[in-house]
Amino acid sequence: MTEQTVRGRCLCGDIRYEYRGDPIVTVHCHCESCRRHTSAPVATFVIVAKASFRLLSGAPTIYVSSPSVRRSHCGRCGSPIAYESDQRSEQIDLYALTLDDPAAAAPIFHVHAAEQLSWFEVADTLPRYERGRGGATPVRHGPRA
Repeated sequence: MTEQTVRGRCLCGDIRYEYRGDPIVTVHCHCESCRRHTSAPVATFVIVAKASFRLLSGAPTIYVSSPSVRRSHCGRCGSPIAYESDQRSEQIDLYALTLDDPAAAAPIFHVHAAEQLSWFEVADTLPRYERGRGGATPVRHGPRA
């Protein structure tokens, strides 16, 4: 059986990448840093093993947003590409909307729901975690009441 190859790119096409196989997970993030990096009320990530990821063209610009976090974007069009953390060095979190087929990346939960904007809601029934998911219990499933 052949592993699936998934491709993505920035808006202008200077940065192109691919990964092979299934993602580790796909999530919505509501944290302030991700919102600021995307200029959007929520960021959706497809998280994949770094070993399965490769750049096909271009070299993203790297911004160190905190001591152990690097965020990359296209230096030409500004599209955010990825989030990388020293705490999870074996994975890369790709912004799902850079995928050639973002509809194929279905999130399975929300993180950092404690930072969710008061005026924004996602109408799904997925679990919401106050911060990260690691060992935590969801604060709710679905939108705020």
